[in-house]
Amino acid sequence: MESNTKYRIPFLLLFITLLLCFVMNISLGSVSIPLKETFSAIFGGELSNDSSKYIIWNYRFPKAFTAILVGSGLALSGLLMQTLFRNPLAGPFVLGISSGASLGAALLIMGATLFSGIFSFGIINDISLAIASSMGSFLVLLIVVVVALRIKDTMALLIIGLMFGSITAAIVSVLSYFTDAEKLQQYIYWSFGSVGNLSWHQLLLLTIIMLIGVVLSIIAIKPLNSLLLGENYARSMGVNLKKSRYIIIIATGLLAGAITAYAGPIAFIGLAVPHLTRQIFNTTDHKVLVPAVLVYGAILMLICDTIAQLPTSANVLPINAITSIVGAPVVIWLLVRKKKMIF
Repeated sequence: MESNTKYRIPFLLLFITLLLCFVMNISLGSVSIPLKETFSAIFGGELSNDSSKYIIWNYRFPKAFTAILVGSGLALSGLLMQTLFRNPLAGPFVLGISSGASLGAALLIMGATLFSGIFSFGIINDISLAIASSMGSFLVLLIVVVVALRIKDTMALLIIGLMFGSITAAIVSVLSYFTDAEKLQQYIYWSFGSVGNLSWHQLLLLTIIMLIGVVLSIIAIKPLNSLLLGENYARSMGVNLKKSRYIIIIATGLLAGAITAYAGPIAFIGLAVPHLTRQIFNTTDHKVLVPAVLVYGAILMLICDTIAQLPTSANVLPINAITSIVGAPVVIWLLVRKKKMIF
């Protein structure tokens, strides 16, 4: 693999960009906060304005950190899936894990209408939605792992994951058809995605899950590099394919499932960031790609969240729409400019 020394400057530029995006995300919003106040808050200084202090510490900081975790986690899980299936169109949700989380949320919000209270758990809030979504994603992940025990063909596992997604989407459609307008609207708002609803306690739990997923991904770096040349080559290099597949699936499930549970189903980031990173770094070495997609995903998510916040306006656009509107043209431009896809 390539020497990693030549990537020091690109990584330095990425970290500087990440810091700038973090500062801009905190400064801009319905209430503009001076950069001096923002830097003072970041570096532990005193703030002259009590309202700015409250906004930064109780809303802007948790939202910015959530955007970093969401962008990093989705980008990394997308990279894992694209390498495992050797498919450039694979994303973090191809195993149906996001659909399982959506089904959990749909049963909580809309299930009472169809099942006469069986799936009604009382007050629906961010915590109960996170629990229901987590249970849905964990159940699908468990099924996928059990299926992986019986199936050796990786592409068959991909198709089964897509089928799980289709089944859960069909159940959600049935629930949507029979539910009332208020519940349907509530579910639609959840499906828009948001990074601004997490408390510090929820953020801590999401961080712990993210760290576990990242550690598992680091453990899988050697198998991931071997899989780029096919499963037969990986076997010849002494890679335990079954064990590696479980590690990759569990890492993706933890990352994508937790993010969907806490922030809703956010599209595009997991699919596009790995491609953007490969084009910029011009490498397929996962020793470079894993840390690169973590930083790149965080940057793109911070930018999208800043745009969605509509600075100086009280309105907030759906983050799901912004990630696609902003990101898709960038990917198209980059691929047209490079004239080929690195994979």
